[in-house]
Amino acid sequence: MVGLGRQRIESACRFGVAELIPDRLRDNGWTVAVDGVAQSYVDLAEPARLKMPFAAWLGQAIDRHWEPGAAVSGLFIGGAGCTLPRYVAATRPGSVQTVYELDGPLVDLVREHLELDRVPGLRVVVQDGRSGVEAAAAGSVDLVLSDVFQAGNVVTELATVEFASEVSRVLRPGGLYAVNMWDGPDLGFALRAVASIAAVLPHVLVIAQPGVLLRRQAGNVVVIASTRGLAVAELVEWGAAAETRVSCLTPTQLAAVCGTAAPLTEADPLVEPVRPVQRWGYGSRFT
Repeated sequence: MVGLGRQRIESACRFGVAELIPDRLRDNGWTVAVDGVAQSYVDLAEPARLKMPFAAWLGQAIDRHWEPGAAVSGLFIGGAGCTLPRYVAATRPGSVQTVYELDGPLVDLVREHLELDRVPGLRVVVQDGRSGVEAAAAGSVDLVLSDVFQAGNVVTELATVEFASEVSRVLRPGGLYAVNMWDGPDLGFALRAVASIAAVLPHVLVIAQPGVLLRRQAGNVVVIASTRGLAVAELVEWGAAAETRVSCLTPTQLAAVCGTAAPLTEADPLVEPVRPVQRWGYGSRFT
């Protein structure tokens, strides 16, 4: 039967206990979790399969920003199982990508068991993402993608105007900045993070489930931004037809639904902690 014979793998990592959890329905599928919080899903046989909703949203945004199959250079802040770099490598052959992941033991675990070194064009550096971005040359990459969590804790320091300005400096003209974040129903963090990005880049789109944007539930919020126009109409059409409906809102539309908030800056950071990410690593010993 599918899934039999594979065991959950557990190891201590920098921010807790890492687990590689086998998918019961797919022989090559694994969930990467830390302290019971699912970080990534990796399908070794089909790397273009994006099971986790926010990863699928990010994949849709990347797919529609460049011509299909066109190689891109990418810089990723936060790695875990490196789901999106694997996706880009599979769908855009010839892409060159660097991942900055602060958790060295987690990188070692993924490298040992999930074929990290077999991803073409991928380099994983054990280093914090901020210093990686600051060290990058101006106009050196097409894509910067930030997906940073420490187990279930939301990292807010990379959502400032100052950091968005660093990302804008590193991006080539027309490049894409994509961010995955998590917030509670009050959206106190997400609205300020959107305002920070919109203060730097002229074209911004927010992607989330309607219940999150209506402040009825906690959840993921994806923000994409660029110096050139985004594929707004295509993404709106996709979101409306998706199996689980997704809303795609411009900052003006977001303000009409949720109101506005002041941008985050180093002088005016977020004071209140963000609600921790829900544990949903099915098969984890923590859940």
